[in-house]
Amino acid sequence: MATLYTHQSQNVRKTWFLMTTFFILIIAIGYAFSYYYQNPNILYIFLVFSIGMNIYSYWNSDKVAIKLSGAIPADPIQYKELHNIVENLSITAGLPKPKVYIINDTAPNAFATGRDKDHSAVAVTTGLLQILDKNEIEGVIAHELSHIGNRDILVSTVAVVLAGFITIVADFFIRSQMFGGRSRDDDSKAGGALMVIGIVLAILAPIFASLIQLAISRKREFLADASGALLTRYPEGLASALQKISQYSQPMAKASKATAHLFIANPFGANKIKSLFATHPPVEARVEALLGKKS
Repeated sequence: MATLYTHQSQNVRKTWFLMTTFFILIIAIGYAFSYYYQNPNILYIFLVFSIGMNIYSYWNSDKVAIKLSGAIPADPIQYKELHNIVENLSITAGLPKPKVYIINDTAPNAFATGRDKDHSAVAVTTGLLQILDKNEIEGVIAHELSHIGNRDILVSTVAVVLAGFITIVADFFIRSQMFGGRSRDDDSKAGGALMVIGIVLAILAPIFASLIQLAISRKREFLADASGALLTRYPEGLASALQKISQYSQPMAKASKATAHLFIANPFGANKIKSLFATHPPVEARVEALLGKKS
């Protein structure tokens, strides 16, 4: 039978799988580059970058996510009630109090980040604090603390950096083909075939990275909803918060595909289209799961 500890272990394995997959993918792209340009040094550079980015993403992915979202530390006086909510729920959950950040944005949203419970952070928008009441804010914070307790934040924040880097590498390869390739042996069949393979790989790389993010994202939201409801013992608070958040259709000012899967709701605004590329499960399904009935 699956338990919280089983889920935590699965997330650790997912992180290693993600980092290993990233390593292999970058080496494959590096090999295509080095073979096409007849320069083995390119492969060595990609190897060093792959290892370096894995290390960097593990230790600094939370800082990258905070910076990309435009979050700033929440003043403990100005946002005293928010700090109290985070502290009280952290004590209830048996977690160290995470750092608290504010995003100056009218769109109601929130996310958690960090590599473990001792190096974690919770960020909420000013819009969320304005739209939701205390019970609803507690439901959202409990949801985010559940991500921390479940170790969801480890794999999801690592995905921010790795997927973003894959996209940058792919874009660089495509641009290099647009503005000129190697000067010799351009007509060789091997070179032409490799060019095609390289371009296809470069195009598929960001799509593959996005699919990894989405696979990580959707199921964990249901678990965090359930864990958050158990933490507050008031599932109606989180259910009401999700309904209010879903009714706000405007995107966040700094909405980014790299960090979209971190948020409690889609930062690009309400999306009625259900597809493979949705970062979050439908709000209706989440509310139904929380309340045990159709919303």
